[in-house]
Formats: sequence, C-alpha cells, structure tokens
Amino acid sequence: MFRNEGQRRILPIFNCQLEISSSLVFFFRLHEAGLLKVGLTGGIACGKSVVGEMFVALGAHLIQADAIAHELMQPGEGVYEEVVRHFGEGILNPDGGVNRARLAEAAFGADAGNRSSRIQELNRIVHPAVIRRQEEWMEEVGRGDPRAIAMVEAALLLEAGAGKRFDRLVVVTCRPEQRVQRWAARVGGDEESARREVERRMAAQLPDDEKIKAADYVIDNSGSLDEARKRVGQVYGELKREAEKRA
Repeated sequence: MFRNEGQRRILPIFNCQLEISSSLVFFFRLHEAGLLKVGLTGGIACGKSVVGEMFVALGAHLIQADAIAHELMQPGEGVYEEVVRHFGEGILNPDGGVNRARLAEAAFGADAGNRSSRIQELNRIVHPAVIRRQEEWMEEVGRGDPRAIAMVEAALLLEAGAGKRFDRLVVVTCRPEQRVQRWAARVGGDEESARREVERRMAAQLPDDEKIKAADYVIDNSGSLDEARKRVGQVYGELKREAEKRA
C-alpha cells in the first residue's frame, strides 16, 4: 500500500496519521490538476445510488463510501479490529465477518427513540480511513484525466464534516413516504418495520432542509426515473463545463 510520488509518501488507509503530506496539501494538488471533486449525498433510501449510476452513464467517475467501509471492515483490516474492540464480538458472524445488521443495531440503537446511539463512536473509527481511501482514489482519477468529475457517494457526507473537501455538492431528495416504501422493497420487509428502521437511521442524519442549504445542486428523486435522469443530465452538463474550465 506504500508508494512514492516525488517526495510525498502515501500511508496505508487504516493508518490515521500522515508523516509527510497533509489533507490540505492533497486538496490543493487535486485543485491544481483541474479535477472536479463532487460529493453526492442524501437521506436514507432517497435513491442516491440510482442517481449515481446516471452520472456514471454520462461519464462521471464514482466511488461509494459504503463500499469502501465494507471493504475496510473485512477481517485483518485495522478498521475491523477497532470496530470489534469497541462494539464487541456480538456483532460478528460465525465466520468472523461483521454482521452489518447487528452493527447497525449496536450503533444506531434499537429504535428511533433510543438516545444511547453510538453512531458517532462508529463514525470516528470508520470515517478517517474511508476519507483517506477516497482521497487516494480521487488522486488516481485526476492523474488519469485532469478534466474528470470524481464523485463520492456518501450518506453521511455532511454529518462527517467532509463537505468542504468537495468543489460541488449534489443532494438527492424524495418524499418521506417513498423512503419507507423503497426501504421495504430493498430489504423485503413490511412497511411498518421499514418505517421504524428509516426513522432510526434518519435520527442520525441531518434533515433534508439542512442538506439542501449546503447543496450546489438538488435532485428531486420523487418522480419518475426519466424525470430524475433529465435533472441529472442538466447537472452533469454544468459540472462538465466547470471541470473543463479548470483543466
């Protein structure tokens, strides 16, 4: 995982200390290269991933923070060891892998009214490593194409304080009832159980109106896929023009 780039040394993703370079230096290197860094976020079950796929189809590069976190929580990774140390072996499957449902219950609390949520504790373990992996990925994209749009999809992007790491922020929204319906369809459960889970997770997220205030672009995903695709095309066109001007 180590490599040299000039006098800059990139450390393993699970090491939270930087010996030589800093996030600020990294930010300006990417900016100078012309890469346009875009954050894609939104509340639970709003359709971020569908919207992200639409951006990719148009030419954007995309990485999902959730997929990075899943990779980093594999046995043998530093993040895995820390998560198990903090949350106990009760979150593990018989094969030693993390049971994501059990971890979610331990982190978010058993219900939406539970104020003993440990989500911030989990975030402090996972987010620094996820952000480091995102930075390495964006650097790689920027070297390959200085005019690229590098998009990071992350549900807790603003909650993690990572908004300022991006040049532009896209927020996806939908109607509250649609979140419940989409979550129920995703997990194959009934709507009442889905409602409780959505409320539990939303309690750890900023409300949509706060996300919208921070956004450069908003994509309302309450309508048809064609309507969302049209709006994505409009936003992508503006992002692409900005990226080309920066190169």
